[in-house]
Parts: sequence; C-alpha cells; structure tokens
Amino acid sequence: MIDSYIKNNTLKILVKPNSPKNEIIAWDNEKQALKVSIKAPPEKGKANTEVIKFFSKLLKKKILIHSGKTSRTKVLRIQ
Repeated sequence: MIDSYIKNNTLKILVKPNSPKNEIIAWDNEKQALKVSIKAPPEKGKANTEVIKFFSKLLKKKILIHSGKTSRTKVLRIQ
C-alpha cells in the first residue's frame, strides 16, 4: 500500500505528534502527503526519531529525514 506513495525514493508525510499510537491515518490529496500519527512529543528530536523508527520497521529499509526536521511536513529519503 505505502509503496504507491513513494516517488524517487522519497515520501512526503504530515506528522501529528503526541498521538495515542504510531499509525498511518490517510492520504492528503491537497498536500500530496501521507498523514501519520506519532506517539512522541515534538521536542528535542523525539518525534523525528520515532518517525524514522516507524518507517524503518514498516518498510524494512533505512530511512533519513531529507527535509522538514523542525516542521510537521517532512520528506523522507528511503535507502
């Protein structure tokens, strides 16, 4: 399912931190991004670390945050 949203080994996501659990919520057609809930708070890189862990486990690949480290909108690089 998620593979259809990956373009040129990148994935655009919208992160909602402080959520009850880590999960993919929906696709946002307007922003062309995957909406994702993350348990961790958006402080000291905790949410970024949780995003990397979540997508690494989900895709079974190495994940880097290509852009948006301090934004809720992020672009992930899949290696």
